[in-house]
Amino acid sequence: MPFGTLDLNDGNKIPAIAYGTGSVMKGKDVTHFCQQAIETGFSHLDTAQAYGTEETLGRAIQESGLPRSDLYITSKYSRPGDIQLAVRGSLSNLKLKYLDLYLIHNPYLVDSETWKQFEKIKDDGLAKSIGVSNFNVEQLQSLVKTARIVPAVNQISLNPYNYAQKKALLEYSAKHGIVTEAYSSLAPITQFPGGPVDVPIAAAAKRLGITPTQVIQLWVKSKGIVIVTTSSSKAHLEEYMAVGDLPPLTDDEIAAIDAAGAKGPPSVMMKLKHGRRPFAVAGIALALMLYLVYMARLMGCYNGGVAL
Repeated sequence: MPFGTLDLNDGNKIPAIAYGTGSVMKGKDVTHFCQQAIETGFSHLDTAQAYGTEETLGRAIQESGLPRSDLYITSKYSRPGDIQLAVRGSLSNLKLKYLDLYLIHNPYLVDSETWKQFEKIKDDGLAKSIGVSNFNVEQLQSLVKTARIVPAVNQISLNPYNYAQKKALLEYSAKHGIVTEAYSSLAPITQFPGGPVDVPIAAAAKRLGITPTQVIQLWVKSKGIVIVTTSSSKAHLEEYMAVGDLPPLTDDEIAAIDAAGAKGPPSVMMKLKHGRRPFAVAGIALALMLYLVYMARLMGCYNGGVAL
């Protein structure tokens, strides 16, 4: 495995890259895709109650023929309800006796008893590690304040364009030994092309002779954060796994990406210019225009298409 592991605050270790079965994989039969990921070198496989992929991931695990100890499996409690039933349901779907990591999928699922139930799951050996997902710094602070077992992981959306807003969360997590997992890190390529980070990413890619995707993943890796990624393409998976063998970005390259990301993503019009998701972006633009017209009418400054 080119990627190593990171130490968790409970004495366990977590692989530094994971194959996710959410996003575009939700509700699909992921057997082939997960088998492909395992063949490519992924040992960390990520699912959730809400993804509808636990059963077919379980099939891929069984058909891999690998010892259970060779794989690291994460699932998430995603819907309000009995937590003990939920984790046992996930284990049944996956055909496993334990999870390596079990996460609370969203902070809205947390009440005074939720984390106690998660602590019981760890005590009972149903999950080796427990953690959370999509928690901001205030939510994480509130949980840690009363927790008997500090969360081992917080899985969040993280990319160069929201890194500045997440720094306080990352610093708090590091202080408590909470490992951050990052999903949607390729947003500068998939959602916000043509933005400020394109320039430093392109420069680093040229220096190293690698792809912009690999530069972003090196950037995530430089922060000591676990990469959660996905693709149906074996070539892309090989591209991702190759990052583990690449030399690191320089401090100057990391700083340049941080600084460019702090400027924010490109505007809606810039996204239109670059032709990505044109219908979705046009829909956003139309919705914004209608909202402005509606507000103008409310304020009595718009009449029959003529601004007054």
